[in-house]
Amino acid sequence: MGASGGVLAGIARHARPKGPMELLDAIEVTVGGGLHGDFRGAVKPGGRGRRQVTMMERRDWDAAMAELGHVLPWQERRANLLLDGIDIPQVPGAVLRIGTVELEISFECDPCSRMETIAEGLKAALTPDWRGGACARVRRGGRIAVGDAVTVIEAGR
Repeated sequence: MGASGGVLAGIARHARPKGPMELLDAIEVTVGGGLHGDFRGAVKPGGRGRRQVTMMERRDWDAAMAELGHVLPWQERRANLLLDGIDIPQVPGAVLRIGTVELEISFECDPCSRMETIAEGLKAALTPDWRGGACARVRRGGRIAVGDAVTVIEAGR
Protein backbone atom coordinates (compact mmCIF):
# COMPACT_ATOMS: atom_id res chain seq x y z
CA MET A 1 0.00 0.00 0.00
CA GLY A 2 2.57 2.76 0.66
CA ALA A 3 2.48 6.49 1.29
CA SER A 4 -0.89 7.33 -0.27
CA GLY A 5 -3.10 4.39 0.71
CA GLY A 6 -3.54 1.90 3.49
CA VAL A 7 -6.16 0.06 5.48
CA LEU A 8 -8.02 0.51 8.76
CA ALA A 9 -6.57 -2.29 10.87
CA GLY A 10 -8.31 -1.62 14.19
CA ILE A 11 -11.02 0.41 15.95
CA ALA A 12 -11.16 1.04 19.71
CA ARG A 13 -13.13 3.33 22.00
CA HIS A 14 -13.43 4.08 25.68
CA ALA A 15 -16.69 5.20 27.25
CA ARG A 16 -15.06 7.18 30.06
CA PRO A 17 -11.68 8.67 30.98
CA LYS A 18 -9.24 5.91 31.99
CA GLY A 19 -11.95 3.36 31.14
CA PRO A 20 -11.18 0.07 29.39
CA MET A 21 -10.68 0.11 25.64
CA GLU A 22 -13.34 -1.73 23.65
CA LEU A 23 -12.31 -3.24 20.31
CA LEU A 24 -14.88 -3.00 17.51
CA ASP A 25 -15.22 -4.24 13.94
CA ALA A 26 -17.24 -1.20 12.79
CA ILE A 27 -18.54 2.09 14.19
CA GLU A 28 -20.57 5.17 13.32
CA VAL A 29 -18.63 8.43 13.21
CA THR A 30 -20.32 11.84 13.38
CA VAL A 31 -19.16 15.44 13.04
CA GLY A 32 -20.62 16.37 16.43
CA GLY A 33 -19.84 13.18 18.33
CA GLY A 34 -16.75 11.51 16.88
CA LEU A 35 -16.75 7.73 17.30
CA HIS A 36 -20.12 6.64 18.67
CA GLY A 37 -19.77 5.89 22.38
CA ASP A 38 -16.23 7.28 22.78
CA PHE A 39 -16.05 9.88 25.54
CA ARG A 40 -13.61 12.17 23.68
CA GLY A 41 -15.64 12.53 20.51
CA ALA A 42 -18.29 15.04 21.54
CA VAL A 43 -17.54 18.62 20.57
CA LYS A 44 -18.01 20.81 23.61
CA PRO A 45 -20.06 24.03 23.27
CA GLY A 46 -17.81 26.62 21.65
CA GLY A 47 -15.13 23.99 21.02
CA ARG A 48 -13.54 22.95 17.76
CA GLY A 49 -13.37 19.20 18.37
CA ARG A 50 -9.69 19.03 17.58
CA ARG A 51 -9.23 15.77 19.51
CA GLN A 52 -12.34 13.85 18.49
CA VAL A 53 -10.47 10.89 17.05
CA THR A 54 -6.95 9.62 17.69
CA MET A 55 -5.06 7.40 15.28
CA MET A 56 -1.69 5.73 15.00
CA GLU A 57 0.29 3.67 12.51
CA ARG A 58 0.77 -0.05 13.06
CA ARG A 59 4.41 0.21 12.00
CA ASP A 60 5.06 2.86 14.70
CA TRP A 61 3.50 0.72 17.44
CA ASP A 62 5.46 -2.32 16.21
CA ALA A 63 8.70 -0.29 16.20
CA ALA A 64 8.09 0.93 19.76
CA MET A 65 7.38 -2.64 20.90
CA ALA A 66 10.54 -3.93 19.19
CA GLU A 67 12.58 -1.17 20.84
CA LEU A 68 11.28 -2.14 24.26
CA GLY A 69 11.24 -5.89 23.72
CA HIS A 70 7.51 -6.08 24.52
CA VAL A 71 4.49 -7.50 22.75
CA LEU A 72 1.44 -5.51 23.82
CA PRO A 73 -1.84 -5.00 21.96
CA TRP A 74 -2.07 -1.68 20.08
CA GLN A 75 -5.10 -0.49 22.02
CA GLU A 76 -2.88 -0.13 25.08
CA ARG A 77 -1.83 3.13 23.39
CA ARG A 78 -5.48 4.21 23.85
CA ALA A 79 -5.76 5.41 20.28
CA ASN A 80 -9.10 5.02 18.48
CA LEU A 81 -7.84 3.89 15.09
CA LEU A 82 -4.94 1.71 13.97
CA LEU A 83 -3.86 2.36 10.39
CA ASP A 84 -1.69 -0.02 8.39
CA GLY A 85 0.29 0.65 5.23
CA ILE A 86 -0.02 4.44 5.32
CA ASP A 87 2.02 7.33 6.69
CA ILE A 88 -0.19 9.64 8.70
CA PRO A 89 0.65 13.16 7.47
CA GLN A 90 2.48 15.10 10.16
CA VAL A 91 0.79 18.32 9.08
CA PRO A 92 -2.23 20.01 10.69
CA GLY A 93 -5.00 20.38 8.12
CA ALA A 94 -4.16 17.19 6.22
CA VAL A 95 -7.27 15.08 5.58
CA LEU A 96 -7.59 11.30 5.58
CA ARG A 97 -10.53 9.41 4.14
CA ILE A 98 -11.50 6.11 5.74
CA GLY A 99 -14.39 4.61 3.82
CA THR A 100 -16.63 7.68 3.45
CA VAL A 101 -15.47 9.35 6.68
CA GLU A 102 -13.07 12.32 6.48
CA LEU A 103 -10.74 13.17 9.36
CA GLU A 104 -8.67 16.37 9.50
CA ILE A 105 -5.37 16.17 11.38
CA SER A 106 -5.27 18.70 14.23
CA PHE A 107 -1.96 17.99 15.96
CA GLU A 108 0.44 15.30 17.14
CA CYS A 109 -0.92 12.99 19.84
CA ASP A 110 1.87 13.23 22.38
CA PRO A 111 2.26 10.15 24.56
CA CYS A 112 1.35 10.84 28.20
CA SER A 113 2.93 9.61 31.42
CA ARG A 114 0.29 6.87 31.55
CA MET A 115 2.33 5.05 28.90
CA GLU A 116 4.99 4.44 31.56
CA THR A 117 2.48 2.46 33.66
CA ILE A 118 1.96 0.16 30.65
CA ALA A 119 5.66 -0.42 29.96
CA GLU A 120 8.75 1.34 31.23
CA GLY A 121 10.22 3.43 28.40
CA LEU A 122 7.04 3.40 26.29
CA LYS A 123 6.49 7.17 26.51
CA ALA A 124 10.00 7.79 25.16
CA ALA A 125 9.61 5.08 22.49
CA LEU A 126 6.43 6.78 21.20
CA THR A 127 7.80 10.33 21.27
CA PRO A 128 9.96 10.64 18.10
CA ASP A 129 8.51 11.38 14.67
CA TRP A 130 4.80 11.39 15.70
CA ARG A 131 5.05 7.71 16.70
CA GLY A 132 2.32 8.31 19.29
CA GLY A 133 -0.08 9.15 16.46
CA ALA A 134 -2.27 12.11 15.54
CA CYS A 135 -5.40 13.78 16.86
CA ALA A 136 -8.10 14.69 14.37
CA ARG A 137 -11.53 16.23 14.04
CA VAL A 138 -14.33 14.71 11.99
CA ARG A 139 -15.00 16.62 8.78
CA ARG A 140 -17.48 14.14 7.30
CA GLY A 141 -19.24 11.39 9.22
CA GLY A 142 -20.31 7.91 8.21
CA ARG A 143 -19.66 4.30 9.12
CA ILE A 144 -16.18 2.81 9.15
CA ALA A 145 -15.13 -0.81 9.47
CA VAL A 146 -11.90 -2.73 9.90
CA GLY A 147 -10.58 -3.38 6.39
CA ASP A 148 -11.75 -0.05 4.95
CA ALA A 149 -9.33 1.74 2.64
CA VAL A 150 -7.47 4.74 4.07
CA THR A 151 -6.19 7.50 1.78
CA VAL A 152 -4.75 10.96 2.20
CA ILE A 153 -7.03 13.32 0.24
CA GLU A 154 -5.52 16.67 1.27
CA ALA A 155 -1.89 17.30 2.13
CA GLY A 156 -2.53 20.00 4.76
CA ARG A 157 -1.13 23.47 5.33
